[in-house]
Amino acid sequence: MKKIVLAIIAVFALSTAANAQLENIGVRLGAGNAFGGEISGQWGMGSNRLETDLGIDAGKDWTYLGLSAVYQWKGDIAGEFGWFAGPGANLGLFFGDNVNDSFGLALCLQGGVEWNPSAIPFQFSLDVRPAWRFIGEGTGFGWGLALGVRYRLGK
Repeated sequence: MKKIVLAIIAVFALSTAANAQLENIGVRLGAGNAFGGEISGQWGMGSNRLETDLGIDAGKDWTYLGLSAVYQWKGDIAGEFGWFAGPGANLGLFFGDNVNDSFGLALCLQGGVEWNPSAIPFQFSLDVRPAWRFIGEGTGFGWGLALGVRYRLGK
């Protein structure tokens, strides 16, 4: 158990250390195969970014504590509206009454739209994140739709 927690912390640290600067921080709330919430950070990497999310999902008889990291390409739609898309990974722990406590690993894609209003320092986003879990409980395809609200640092 200690090794898994240390692995999660190491992946989080490595994903954010690559010459990136924290630009936005907030929450990402969603539903899909389960309902959950995440603490979300977006790290600037030139014209693109890395999004890291630490969260919890809950099903009927299980809970999943996970960390996601998604590299996102960004673009403009019009004015204060933009789009983002990119690949990533998720790792974490399953626990609960009807699951074997286990490590989970998935590959994912994320894409969505965002609004960065100039009048207030907040970013609002709506995204979808399909994933293919190949290690852990519930292997196979899953997805989530989420609403993000983040404070824009330095804006």
